[in-house]
Amino acid sequence: MLEHLRNPNRPATGRPGPVRRLGWLLARLIAAFLIISVVQVVIYKFVPVPITLTMLMDDHPITKDWTPLSDIDRDMVAAVISGEDGKFCLHNGFDHEAMMQAFRRNQKGGRIRGGSTISQQTAKNVFLWQGGGYLRKGLEAWYTVLIETIWGKRRIMEVYLNVAETGIGTYGVEAGAQRYYGKSARNLSAVEAARIAAVLPLPKQREVNGAGGFTRRHGNAIARRVGVVKNDALDACVYN
Repeated sequence: MLEHLRNPNRPATGRPGPVRRLGWLLARLIAAFLIISVVQVVIYKFVPVPITLTMLMDDHPITKDWTPLSDIDRDMVAAVISGEDGKFCLHNGFDHEAMMQAFRRNQKGGRIRGGSTISQQTAKNVFLWQGGGYLRKGLEAWYTVLIETIWGKRRIMEVYLNVAETGIGTYGVEAGAQRYYGKSARNLSAVEAARIAAVLPLPKQREVNGAGGFTRRHGNAIARRVGVVKNDALDACVYN
């Protein structure tokens, strides 16, 4: 202290200043988040996802029934690839071309459209909340990288088909198949799978049974492409 009085230009030693303390706190929080997020992803590589924030915030009673991918008809996988992410087996979690197309469409106004892949949707549905914002988008990107690296495509598809909302208060394709068709997701036809896939973007606004207008046309288009997905091995990363 005496030395500091002799030389006022020399910083005093002792407790760090508030900026440095804030920096250390921020660094520790970031490190803790990184560790926790990796642990979460590792656990869910092997353990069924019990509940998500979206389910907890749902105003309706929820129905879900975790089902292994081996008990879900392959047409259901082909239908969601056809309807949601045709390049699922070709990208590393991000479809940059689709993102740019969505950006250009959004610049023209109208309803906001995203370019999210199945991997991104899975990351959001399992670990985060619905809605936009840069923070959520940034966290979604981080979790997408993690699940692509740790889970792989087959597990991503399995989790997606179990947590995606398929109707009001209905989560997963097994619960959706039981609700709409009174049968297991193992026994869905291509048309039935396509109709469930058609409601995934707006599950609270679209109806599987008695669907009309855009939903019906979209479902029919998905059904026609189911065979293309399988014939062209666009689902190969899930089954090989």
